Amino acid sequence: MRKTKPKRRILLPDPKFNDVLVTRFVNDLMIDGKKTIAYRIFYEALDIVEEKMAQKEEKPALDIWKQALENITPQVEVKSRRVGGATFQVPMEINPNRKRAISVKNMIFFARKRSGKNMAEKLAAEIMAAYKEEGAAFKKKEDTHRMAEANRAFAHFRF
Repeated sequence: MRKTKPKRRILLPDPKFNDVLVTRFVNDLMIDGKKTIAYRIFYEALDIVEEKMAQKEEKPALDIWKQALENITPQVEVKSRRVGGATFQVPMEINPNRKRAISVKNMIFFARKRSGKNMAEKLAAEIMAAYKEEGAAFKKKEDTHRMAEANRAFAHFRF
């Protein structure tokens, strides 16, 4: 590579839970630089999760959210690789930072696509669905794993 890799920026933890992962999630949730609104949406979504699930699960809403993220985090993905004249879908392990980024982006993307009153409710519904191992984001992870499993024969093309 010609250029050196840029230094990773240090993210400050969020004000309520003092967690860097929350800040990373809110940064991806944010639109047009409106971070305060993104924080409000996230905290409202966790409040909704708290009142609907926390008493049944005996866990705080933040733990439910973290478990939901873990449930939709893919372990492998397929990448296209040209060998000869053919293009193969080669299954590859994902590095931890990319795993986290994919799961966060999928949760936000599928929450936005849901039908609902406001974004906080849609996000809360997606968090609860992912926690129960259902919903669109979980299905996306399962499809990715299924695709990698189907193309396991091409794993020797790894680069």
